[in-house]
Amino acid sequence: MSSAAGANPFKRSKIDPSAQPASTKTIGTHSGTFQADEALGVWLLRQTPTYRKAKVVRSRDKDVLGPLDIVIDVGGVYDHATLRYDHHQRGYDERFDDKDGGTPRCTKLSASGLVYRHYGREVIKAYYPDLIDDQLELAYTKMYSSFMEAIDAIDTGVEQYPEGTQVLYKDRTGLSSRVSRVNPRWNEIDESTGKRPDENKRFEIASAMCGEGFLSILGQVVESDIPARAFVERALLSRKDVDESGEIVKFESGGLPWRSHLYELEKIHDVDPLIKFVLYTDVAGMWRVQAVTVEGRGFENRLSLPEEWRGVRDEDLAKIAGIEGCTFCHAAGFIGGNKTFEGAREMAK
Repeated sequence: MSSAAGANPFKRSKIDPSAQPASTKTIGTHSGTFQADEALGVWLLRQTPTYRKAKVVRSRDKDVLGPLDIVIDVGGVYDHATLRYDHHQRGYDERFDDKDGGTPRCTKLSASGLVYRHYGREVIKAYYPDLIDDQLELAYTKMYSSFMEAIDAIDTGVEQYPEGTQVLYKDRTGLSSRVSRVNPRWNEIDESTGKRPDENKRFEIASAMCGEGFLSILGQVVESDIPARAFVERALLSRKDVDESGEIVKFESGGLPWRSHLYELEKIHDVDPLIKFVLYTDVAGMWRVQAVTVEGRGFENRLSLPEEWRGVRDEDLAKIAGIEGCTFCHAAGFIGGNKTFEGAREMAK
């Protein structure tokens, strides 16, 4: 990947899109309880020049919504030509592009998903204008997988866990949950007015919250994840210089996000056998040997470090492993350490 001479494509623009002139157009969405879906959809639209700082009208009245320039999450119609983006109608089954390998997405597109489909690239370019086409496409796809897909799935009612799986704990820290809590509570009274809090003002708070979440992930994707891809690819293609098995890769520097790139690049380069361990240095200069997880699994490794090493440290570990310089092996067997690259490589064999 390359960009214009002298330009760093992964640097966020210093021009604040919100400081640009306001649009005269009006965005419509439904009234009543709001969700992250339409709050995010409105924020996304407002990042484009066409709808910058656009007024929002929240209603379910067709006569009110009909004349508006663009309407999302209400109306029962998805038609890009007429700028109507709802997902509640019978027979609707719009989805984002399949994952690598042709695996269909688990969820239909919500209203914000539809907005992202048509305006997402424009939003990304507003903040990172120097991205070239292939970089933009990678950012666009990764932002869907890293952020938008969860919003879609939650809004359209896709269970996160397979049927029959017992949920061990609940997580209400996610964006959709936090937006839900911005809605006025059933018994909430604004002490300054003695009335129910203004729902439209709360909606604006929720929309800004969604924007902060979007930009936080976008910065990670564009400024960290995508630049790391070239490092991961180089490591993958030179893997047999590290070990003739081809199952160990060595990264030039530690701390880079490698996992999703590795899975994708293994497919692109038809890697067989798959990578079992990655080697890199931590901030203290110690070599780490980390197991690669099975794709799609959080804690299941393709191959873990030996059972007898787990939870053992320093000289005791070096004696058990028969490898000099060992510093530790995690009790779960997914990561270990050694004072030297050679020692870390031996631990991975």
